[in-house]
Amino acid sequence: MPETIASVTGKSISKPAGPYSPALIWNNMVFVSGLLATLPDGSRVTEDVREQSMVVLRNLKNILKSAGSGFDKVLSVCVYLSDIADPTAFNEVYEEFFEKSYPARTVAGVSLPGEFKVEVSALACREDL
Repeated sequence: MPETIASVTGKSISKPAGPYSPALIWNNMVFVSGLLATLPDGSRVTEDVREQSMVVLRNLKNILKSAGSGFDKVLSVCVYLSDIADPTAFNEVYEEFFEKSYPARTVAGVSLPGEFKVEVSALACREDL
């Protein structure tokens, strides 16, 4: 039987700005695209890195929930910061969403579009670890 791939959608999920899915489910895995600080209506949150991090991680929560997963099932997170010199504010927000034991994580300094300061992508499963 062929394996199926399903796109994750929902009212609480921001529409992508380009030709990609916010997340895909393949078998038991959830592949979440890079998330920026956008609201489901498409508006952008341009406040500081703390506020943007809250919006991005709420977006991740909504996608994971729609996919039948959750923060406790996240295996890996990639974090892209426009200012790699000060990850403190992001880490404080991150710890509000993730509990120990934390997923594997990569953090990189990058040039993000517009006034975005943080982008997050993730890989999760849909069953208990």
